[in-house]
Amino acid sequence: MPLLVTPALPPGSLAAQEQPRLEVRPGMALRPWRDDDAPAVRAAFGCPSIQRWHVLRLDDDAEARAWTAQWARRWRAETAVSWAIVEADDRPVGQTGLREMLLTEGSAQVSYWLLPDARGRGIATEALEALTRWSFTRAGLHRLELNHSTANAASCRVATRGGFAVEGVARQSMRHADGWHDMHQHARLRTDGPVRSAGLRPADEARGQVG
Repeated sequence: MPLLVTPALPPGSLAAQEQPRLEVRPGMALRPWRDDDAPAVRAAFGCPSIQRWHVLRLDDDAEARAWTAQWARRWRAETAVSWAIVEADDRPVGQTGLREMLLTEGSAQVSYWLLPDARGRGIATEALEALTRWSFTRAGLHRLELNHSTANAASCRVATRGGFAVEGVARQSMRHADGWHDMHQHARLRTDGPVRSAGLRPADEARGQVG
């Protein structure tokens, strides 16, 4: 059955190109995942706060390698994308990316987490801003959504300082290990204007768990 509206982005908009490396600032970048990142990924999903908010754990290096390997396939399928957040030594300190990408609607869901040692330095917001700039200026997306548990105050602060407006609360819409959680919904549109640094105070990521 034919659509009565033109897709926001045609098929192949992403798959026709290589996943790029995104420079965040001097000494920090977002780069595609590699097989040798598996130890950092396993350490991340061994972190209680990341397990809590992402409801996932990895039990061995094979599972961690499978996690890193999936992203090349999902980029080609144009359904999701993930980057390792790296500093000058090129070792991952976190992750940011897009899930549930719908090219027809020009929309996606934002995801991010940080290893414990990387928290408290504004990294999550800087990475979010870089991801948002790419999504709107290079990928051509129209809308990004960012959802987090109402109990995750640190993630809420990062979303707000990244320019994601609060849209409401979806009641008991995601199940965590301790039961159903209300999810706070934020969103940013391409028409909201240029992505600018919102001046995250480093302590804001320390007061809680960004995952």
